[in-house]
Amino acid sequence: MNEAESGVREAPDAPGPTLRGGRARAGRAVVAGLVSVIAAAGVGELLAALFASEASPFGAIGAVAVDLAPAWAKDLAIALFYTNDKNALLVGIAIVLLLVGAAAGLVERRVPFLGRSIVALLGAAGIAAAATRVNAPELFWAPSLVAGALAFVTLGLLLPPHQAGETGDPLSRRGFLIGSAAATLLGVIGTAVATGVRAGGQAVKALRDAVTLPAAQATATIPDAAELNIDGLARVVTPNADFYRIDTAIVVPEVDPATWSLRIHGLVENEITITWDELLALPLSESVVTLSCVSNQVGGSLVGNAVWLGHPIRELLARAVPLPEADMVLSRSHDGFTAGTPLEALTDDRDALLAVGMNGEPLPLEHGFPVRMVVPGLYGYVSATKWVVELEVTRFDSARAYWTDRGWSERGPIKLQSRIDVPRQRDVAVGEQVVAGVAWQPHTGVAGVEVQIDDGPWQSASLATAISDDTWVQWSLPWTAEPGNHTIRCRATSTDGERQTDAVAPPAPDGASGWHSVVVQAS
Repeated sequence: MNEAESGVREAPDAPGPTLRGGRARAGRAVVAGLVSVIAAAGVGELLAALFASEASPFGAIGAVAVDLAPAWAKDLAIALFYTNDKNALLVGIAIVLLLVGAAAGLVERRVPFLGRSIVALLGAAGIAAAATRVNAPELFWAPSLVAGALAFVTLGLLLPPHQAGETGDPLSRRGFLIGSAAATLLGVIGTAVATGVRAGGQAVKALRDAVTLPAAQATATIPDAAELNIDGLARVVTPNADFYRIDTAIVVPEVDPATWSLRIHGLVENEITITWDELLALPLSESVVTLSCVSNQVGGSLVGNAVWLGHPIRELLARAVPLPEADMVLSRSHDGFTAGTPLEALTDDRDALLAVGMNGEPLPLEHGFPVRMVVPGLYGYVSATKWVVELEVTRFDSARAYWTDRGWSERGPIKLQSRIDVPRQRDVAVGEQVVAGVAWQPHTGVAGVEVQIDDGPWQSASLATAISDDTWVQWSLPWTAEPGNHTIRCRATSTDGERQTDAVAPPAPDGASGWHSVVVQAS
C-alpha cells in the first residue's frame, strides 16, 4: 500500500547525528576564532599601554584607516557621531576583527594551520600600521607581534587538528569551555587594565599635572556683562571638559615637555629651534579666542571659547624672517598631521598664539599639551595644530596640508554663524519665554542678531557685552509663547556689515552656512 492509499504521510527525517555534530563543530570553530582575537586584542592593548602607547594595535590600525578613508567617509563619521567619531571607528575596527576571527575559526576547522595564519596576519597588520606612524616608538612592533602570536597559539589550542582515524573533537567539551573562558577573561582584563592605565597612569599626564605656567604679562579681561546667565545657554567661556575635540589622533599623543621643541624653517633667512624652557621664558599673554571646526553643522556644537595663554607666533616668525615669496606656513603635529595657514594670519595684528595654557591651566593632553596653535578667524583644520613641533614657511602652490589634500579649501576663514541654545527642547510652556543663543565670526566680530518667530518680522535681540571681536557673543530675546507649534530662526550681522546668509551649504569644502532654526510646541 502506498502513501496515498493509506492516507498516512510519513514524518520528515529529523536531523541526524552527522548534521547536528557538524553544526556543533562549526559553532565551536566560530567561538574559538572569536576568543582568540579577544585575548590577543586585550594583551596587545595592555602591552601598548604599559610600554609603547603610540604602538597600540587598535590605535595604529585606526590611524591608517583614517588616513586611507576618503574625505566623504570622514565627513560622514563626524556628521553622524560628532566628537564620538573616534570611538565609533574603534568599535567598527573591533567588529571587523571579530568577524575575521570567526571566519578564521571556520577556516581552521577545514584547513588546519590556515585559520591560525589568518589571525597571525592581523598581528602583522598591526606591526605594519604602527611602523607607518610618525615618531613610532622603538618597540612599535612588540604589542602587535605578541598579539598575533597569542591569537595563533590560542586558536591552535582550542582547535587542535584531528589525528588519523579520529572522528570526534580532539579537545573535550569541558576543556574547550575552560580554554575559551580563560582566553576571553584574559582579553577582557587586558583591555580593562589598558584603559585604566591610559586614563590615569600616563607619565606625560603626571608631567603635565606638575607644570606651573608663568604668569601672563598681559592678561585677558572678561566683562561681567559678557555672561547672560540663562539656563541652557552655552557659557561665554567653555570649560575644558566641555570643549569640543576633533582631530585625527586615535590615541592621544604623549609628548614630554623636556624633549619637545619647535623648528621653524623653510623659506626663511634664519632657521630657529625653540625648546619648552625657552618658550616659557618668553613673554606670555592671555587671549580669549573662539575656535570652530569646519565640520560644524549649522546650529552644531563643534565650537568653543577659551582663555588661551601663549606667545605670539608673529614674534617667532619675525626672528626667522620669512622670505618675500612665502605665503603659507605648514604646521606639523607630533603625530604627523599638517595644517596650512596663510602667512599673513600669523604675522598680522591678530592674537595668533603658540599656546601652552587653556582656561588657567596647562593644555589638557587631548587639546595639544604641551604646545598647540591658536589662530583667530580660521577654521581649526588650517590653523589650530595640536602637539605642534614644526612650522615650515612655504607656499600654497608648493605644499599641501592634510585636509586640503583631501578636498577642503586652502584658507578656511570662519563663516558668520549664529545658534539658538534656548529653547532646544520640543515642548515649552505658554507665556513668557526667552530665546537665547550665541553668534560668532572670530577676527571680525558680531554687531547684531535678529530672531524670527514663525513668518513674523525679524526682531533685534539684545547682545551681551562682547569680550572681543575674536570671541562669540551671547544674545537673547523675550518671547511670549502662544499655544501651538512655532518655528524660531536666527541670523547675525557682522561688524563689517555682512548679514548671515540663508543659503544652505554643507560643511565641505569651506564650512556650513544657513540660518539655524528650531521647532517648538507651546502648551
